[in-house]
Amino acid sequence: MGIDAARGLALVGMIAVHHFESTDADGTSSLAWTLAAGKSAALFALLAGVGIAFTTGGRRRRPTGRTWKAQAASLLVRALIIGAVGLALGHLVPTDSAGVILPYYAVLFVLAVPLLSLSSRALVVLGTVIVLAVPGLSHLLRAGTEPVIVPNMTVTDLVDHPLQVLIELTVTGQYPALAWMAYLCVGLAVGRAALSSRAVVGAVILVGGALVAVSMGVSWLLLDVFGGRARLDQVALQSMTPQEYADVTTSGWNGTTPTDTGWWLATRAPHSSTSLDLAYTIGVALVVLGACILLGRMTTTLLRPLAAAGSMTLTLYCMHLVMLSAPAVPGGPTGFLVQVALLVAFALVASHQPVSVGVVPFHPDVVTSAYSCGVIDCRATWSSRARPPKTSSSSHDTPIETATSAPPTRITAPTTARLESAARPTASPTHR
Repeated sequence: MGIDAARGLALVGMIAVHHFESTDADGTSSLAWTLAAGKSAALFALLAGVGIAFTTGGRRRRPTGRTWKAQAASLLVRALIIGAVGLALGHLVPTDSAGVILPYYAVLFVLAVPLLSLSSRALVVLGTVIVLAVPGLSHLLRAGTEPVIVPNMTVTDLVDHPLQVLIELTVTGQYPALAWMAYLCVGLAVGRAALSSRAVVGAVILVGGALVAVSMGVSWLLLDVFGGRARLDQVALQSMTPQEYADVTTSGWNGTTPTDTGWWLATRAPHSSTSLDLAYTIGVALVVLGACILLGRMTTTLLRPLAAAGSMTLTLYCMHLVMLSAPAVPGGPTGFLVQVALLVAFALVASHQPVSVGVVPFHPDVVTSAYSCGVIDCRATWSSRARPPKTSSSSHDTPIETATSAPPTRITAPTTARLESAARPTASPTHR
């Protein structure tokens, strides 16, 4: 439940960013943007890596040989579906309302294929290299250009300008996949850790807190101690007004920073994709994830609404974008409350209409990944919390491999920790 709750929390944060203003009347960053801008998207991307790890064997085994080919094919199909949905939504959603992240997620899933058989140590090393090297390389490759708001991509864009779309998806877009691979690498490594251990989860939180502290400290040293802020102010105000400069420093960018000075790389504004921004948001994501896992072991009642929403974020994200684009749906704080209430209520109702694997009920969004992860221990005994499926089924309760003569199935303690996070990685974004 903890990982689903973290995903649900990221969804709520994304909705908040889409509805609340980025700054308050005094020009400071609003509470919603301070808490969620850039962080919700990072949490979703990291959780996508966790989900991929679960669906490709978890900590027990890494796919090799034929297993790797099957898992790679599955991931590519998933990328194709997510990309198609994202391009379709691009025709519907105005860019100034929300940035559709699904096409970027599709590229991330494709880039994740070579990583499936890597060890946790190799994933951490690769993620570190990406954090340290890719932002600087992007800065050099984009030299002489200015950051622009890339419109939401559509099928027409892909057909007419495929190379431009590829460059935007990987380097210059709102969620540049090459830099965002850092989130996926860390998520894969976390998903292969022993998350059933409180010590491991505590270590995840400590590492996340350390990344937050170090990134903030390094940015402060570079900008305020070594004089970077004064130089940055001097250069930035040559190409933008003081108000525009204040806006980007508080509200963030759209995936990339200007290239007129290297001091931009010392900032960690939301969605700037600098090394310090990546390290900071990875740290925040790890802290939130670890806290949700620990909280989920202490109480399920408080987290149930978030977990229900987190178990089907792709569906709810698409619903959110449709409502966001509908003129009749209110915006602002009222729209935020209305959408959160509707989406969570929908998720709670849907979560009570499970399909069944063996004799254990699951929500449809987690059946395939939970079964492929091997999180069902068919040798165990019946759990008092599980109930056998009815012999008859409706269109919302489709039994899969319904057991008739096999002994009942119970989720054991180690299995529960894997099962609570086994939902497939669904792509759910945030704007800006």
